[in-house]
Order: sequence, then C-alpha cells, then structure tokens
Amino acid sequence: METTARARYLRQSSSKINRVLQLVRGHDVNEALTILHFSPVKASEFVEKILRSAIANMMNAPEAKEVDIDNLYVKSAYVDGGPTFKRWRARAMGRANRILKRTSHLTVIVAEKGS
Repeated sequence: METTARARYLRQSSSKINRVLQLVRGHDVNEALTILHFSPVKASEFVEKILRSAIANMMNAPEAKEVDIDNLYVKSAYVDGGPTFKRWRARAMGRANRILKRTSHLTVIVAEKGS
C-alpha cells in the first residue's frame, strides 16, 4: 500500500528542491526525517513537511489498519516546475531586467516495504 502527499506553488525553484529530494529518495521514513531535520537548506523544511503529511495520510487511510511506521520508506519523490512570477528591475539608461521568481510542485509517495 502507498500514499501520496503534494505541495503546490512552493516559492522556491524546482532545482533547489530536487537537490534535497536526492538525499531522501529510497530511504526509510525515519532516516529520511533525520536527514531533513538536520539539513541546513531551506528546501528541506518543505520536503520534511510533505513527508510528514504523507506518513499521516498512510496512518489515516481506511485500508491501513495495522501499518508500522518503521516499515515505511520513501518510494518516490519528485518536483515539477510551477508558474513563474515575472518581475522587473530598473537598470541604467532607462533599461529594465527581468527577474523570474520560480515556484514548484512537490510530490512525495510513501509505501510499505514488501508491497
């Protein structure tokens, strides 16, 4: 059995979040939470929150009566690009440069070992 948790429109680029996802993909849930908790990167807060949400979704699922947290692992974790906010910065001689404020959509799938 597996469950999914998603976070959409996170105000960070998908490349920065993907670096953190590579640390936890395929690990046990407890080990992944430890890695994320002690990671100094801002994206680790997003990933930790969504991982905890996926665990809670697994525990509260109607078909998951006897699920052990120690038997869970991060089956899949990926990030997709979201909409980009376009902003402008004034430059010399009346010119303007475009600033792209990127967003992303994060998905984490948690499953039981042996399923």
